[in-house]
Amino acid sequence: MELSLAADPFSILTVVVAPAVLTNASSVLALGTNNRLARVADRTHAVTAQLAKLEPGDKGYEVWGAQLPALQTRAQLLLRALRCFYLGLGLFASSALISIAGSIAVSFGGRTAFQAAAAIGVVCGASAVIALVCGSVLMIRETQLAVKGLAYEAKNHIG
Repeated sequence: MELSLAADPFSILTVVVAPAVLTNASSVLALGTNNRLARVADRTHAVTAQLAKLEPGDKGYEVWGAQLPALQTRAQLLLRALRCFYLGLGLFASSALISIAGSIAVSFGGRTAFQAAAAIGVVCGASAVIALVCGSVLMIRETQLAVKGLAYEAKNHIG
């Protein structure tokens, strides 16, 4: 079986489409995670500003102070998730570029170069998927903490 772009001019597109779509997905995840990190930073600033107005022992000081460890944990989870999403983004982009290079190598008869590019592209793509899964797991954990924080805050304001 001879590999040639002349036989299938759209083969380069089919090789690049999956990494390109997943690169976009990684970008959206990174953008959303960055936004959530900014909201956690805003909330941390609001809590510390409220704590600055109170003295230890004042009513509400413990309630406000109890939010800081959870906010710090959330920020760390979001930062790790963001790193995973950026890693996935870079790996998907690399996979797409390597796939293009492999497809070009085929047109010049470089079967060995094509096989090497295909292997490297698959490794990059698989690593990128793993990075996205890891980032998504971290986001799930952060979301759980955010919901717990909302329930804690509602409980303290109502009761």
